[in-house]
Amino acid sequence: MAWRKRVGHVVDVLPSKQQLAEGFSGNIDFYAVNGMAFSDCRTDAIVLDRSVARVSTDSRRDYVFHLFLEGDAGNVAGIRKKRSAVDSAKGIIAFDMSQPFHVDRPACRVLSLFVPRTFVDAGLPDGASIHGRVLPLGSPLAGLILDHVATVGSEISRLDADGATVALRASAELLVAGFRKASRLTGADRAAIQAAVMRRVRRFVEANLHESNLTPTHVINALHLKRATIYRWFEHEGGLGAYIRHCRLRAAADELVRFPHLPVIEIAYGLGFKSASDFTRAFRRAFSMNPQDMRARAIDLQQILAPS
Repeated sequence: MAWRKRVGHVVDVLPSKQQLAEGFSGNIDFYAVNGMAFSDCRTDAIVLDRSVARVSTDSRRDYVFHLFLEGDAGNVAGIRKKRSAVDSAKGIIAFDMSQPFHVDRPACRVLSLFVPRTFVDAGLPDGASIHGRVLPLGSPLAGLILDHVATVGSEISRLDADGATVALRASAELLVAGFRKASRLTGADRAAIQAAVMRRVRRFVEANLHESNLTPTHVINALHLKRATIYRWFEHEGGLGAYIRHCRLRAAADELVRFPHLPVIEIAYGLGFKSASDFTRAFRRAFSMNPQDMRARAIDLQQILAPS
């Protein structure tokens, strides 16, 4: 429970009954400088949860990259991904803190780098799409990045603020470059075009979430896009239809928190769901809790996170 309190400002730790009874081993070195944060952490098996209630309640919106020196990320849930993607993440994994996730992780030693959203989005214009993505350890660039960040981790305690800023910024630049290459955004013109189109699609979806006719076909026709191209670009999201549905569910989660006295069914209808049961099933499937429980959890978190 002490460990849960230590990291609870970022993510919740769900201890098992065995750990509560027998104890838990973990240690962490943490450094923060000029908007970035770095940690070297070693723990027993652990369950980490950044729920939709937490995302809708707190203000953390940076990105975090996990690099494993021992073990791996284990089973990651709560993210949109290709159906063919494997459950265990063996490599460098990225998380967007503005999106929920759930990690069942074995004993490991992991280096974590928290990078401001503006920095990542400048190098990856569609940065939100890397949420839950893995840079496989077999790739040459992943090996280079891991060696560099491991060296930073071994030296950072001896660096001054300026030296640490330079080292962490270089690490962040390498990580962004690695995920940009993995996303096949290597050609400047091609990358710029794809990023611009993706931003346009996302803006259109966000602006029309409350419209009942918001479907993949409507988006494609309204923006005069090629269906095959858009479906391929949204493959990691599970497809454009899945992306639209997820955006509606995230908007619903935010409205459940912002308007605590508004009936759940009104929120559901307002975001295009045709019945309360359809909305509840989709919400539970996406976030592992029903809307009423999420609202209650968010209210509890608001009281916990409120300044004393």
